[in-house]
Amino acid sequence: MAYDHQEQEQLDSFKAFWSKYGNIIVWVLILALGSFAGWNFWKTHQANKSIEASALYDELQTSLLANDNAKVQRIAGDIRSKYESSPYTQMAALAAAKTAFEANDLKTAKAQLQWAADNGNDEYKSIAKLRLAGVLLDEKAFDDALKVLNGTFLPQFTAEVNDRKGDVLVGQNKLNEARAAYVAALAAMDAASPARQLVQVKLEAIGGTVPADKNGKAPAADQKAAA
Repeated sequence: MAYDHQEQEQLDSFKAFWSKYGNIIVWVLILALGSFAGWNFWKTHQANKSIEASALYDELQTSLLANDNAKVQRIAGDIRSKYESSPYTQMAALAAAKTAFEANDLKTAKAQLQWAADNGNDEYKSIAKLRLAGVLLDEKAFDDALKVLNGTFLPQFTAEVNDRKGDVLVGQNKLNEARAAYVAALAAMDAASPARQLVQVKLEAIGGTVPADKNGKAPAADQKAAA
């Protein structure tokens, strides 16, 4: 009987507890289960969107190889409107800018690059701004190109930015500043970079001198050329 009495007390205690907190517990469980289901749904939805965006991007690449600028622009627009937060949208914008530039549609090329510069991640922003400055250079919009190049870039693009600044400054006939930009580009470049020789040629073409290394020697590429 003592056991039965103790059991009854526990049962009464549980009933009192459930009467007081039962509704709260039920709602907490409902919310937790709902959140879990919502999270799973969101993950599945995002995965499906990524697959769809990838399929569209593959189609864009096919059109890119076919030099079908109109179709590339259409697909890039579809990707942006449906999957704006996807990395494929940034890649599509750069690809669409390339085909537009090759089709001499500079207005569209600039629009695609500006979108990527405004909406891409840091690496895509840097790439887009470099290419946008190149298009502006071709249009001889030198001030606009410098404005873009004076913006923020990832450190690994320092050489390319200074190289392009040099090109723009040459276009403005600001040769002293252009020489300084090319020297800065060389200083930021890896010694084995295949781009070094082109920058050296541009620097020397405007009366500049390729800087010696810390030992006072000309760069290896120059020594080989001199030999």
